[in-house]
Amino acid sequence: MDLRSAQLFQHLASSLSFSKTSVQMYVSAPTLTRIIQRLEQELGCKLFYRDKRSVQLTDAGRRFQLFVHRWLEEWHQLQLDLQLSRIELTGEIKIFCTVTASYSHLPAILDRFRLLCPKADIKLTTGDAASAIEKVKNGEVDIALAAQPTVLPANLAFRSIAKLPVYLIAPTIPCRVNDLLNQNPIPWQDIPMILPEHGPARQRLDAWLNHAGIKAKVIAKVDGHEAMVSMVALGGAISLAAQPVIQHSPVRDRVKKIAIDYEFEQFDLGVCMLAKRLNEPLIQAFWQVAIAKNE
Repeated sequence: MDLRSAQLFQHLASSLSFSKTSVQMYVSAPTLTRIIQRLEQELGCKLFYRDKRSVQLTDAGRRFQLFVHRWLEEWHQLQLDLQLSRIELTGEIKIFCTVTASYSHLPAILDRFRLLCPKADIKLTTGDAASAIEKVKNGEVDIALAAQPTVLPANLAFRSIAKLPVYLIAPTIPCRVNDLLNQNPIPWQDIPMILPEHGPARQRLDAWLNHAGIKAKVIAKVDGHEAMVSMVALGGAISLAAQPVIQHSPVRDRVKKIAIDYEFEQFDLGVCMLAKRLNEPLIQAFWQVAIAKNE
C-alpha cells in the first residue's frame, strides 16, 4: 500500500461516494476503482459493499480504516518533523473563520501549528460563515475554516475536520412563538422565522421548508449564525443553528431545540484553500496539522 492509495481509501471510507472522492481527490473514477480493487486483492477481502445506489464499508473495511487512519497520521507527523528539522518556516498566514470556530475548533489546530512553526505570524479574521469560500477564492485569506458548499469550486482544496449537527431553535422564554409551537398541529406558516441571508444554512432551511410545504413568515434575514441565535433568544422568532454555535453562545440557556420529524443535513466543517498553494511550505504545514486528526 502506497501513500496515495491510503489517502484515497480513507477519503472514500469517509465520503462513501466514488464520484465525490474522485472529484475532491483529483483522480479519475476508473483509477480510483482500480486502486480500491488492488487494495482488496492485497488484503484478500472486500473493503466495500457497493451497488448502483450506495457504498458501505464492510467489517474488514472498518478495521482497515482504523489502521489507515493511524498510519497516515504517523506519516504526516513524520513528514512535518523531517521538513521542519531542515528549515524553520517563517512568514504570515491569513486565516478566516466564524467567531464560534475561533474558539471551538481553531485553538487546537493553532496550538499544534505553533509548536511546529513558532516563528510564523498568524493573522485571523472572523465573519459570516457563508463568505468564507469567497474570501479564499478572492485571495483575501490563505485558509478558511468553512462549511463545505454544495458545489466546491474546481480551484479549491477542501478537507473535512468535523461534522456539525444542525437544529431548528426557539426561545425558552414565555412568548407568542412558544404559544404557537405548543399548538397541535403547529401552525408553521404563522411562526416568525429568521433566515440566513445565504450559504449552506440557508440551503438547509429552504430544503426543510420545501419538504414540509411551509411558506415561511420571514421577519429578518441575517448574516452570521451567532446573531441568529441571539435574535431567537430575545423571543421573537425561530431559526436554524449548528450545534457549536448554540453550545458556545452566551445566550445558550435562552434557546432550545425544536423536535421535528425532519433531520437537517449536517455541516461538513473543514479547511479550505486554493489548490495551487498546497505546495507552499507554510501553507502545507498548516493544512497537514489541521487535517491530521481526520486522516
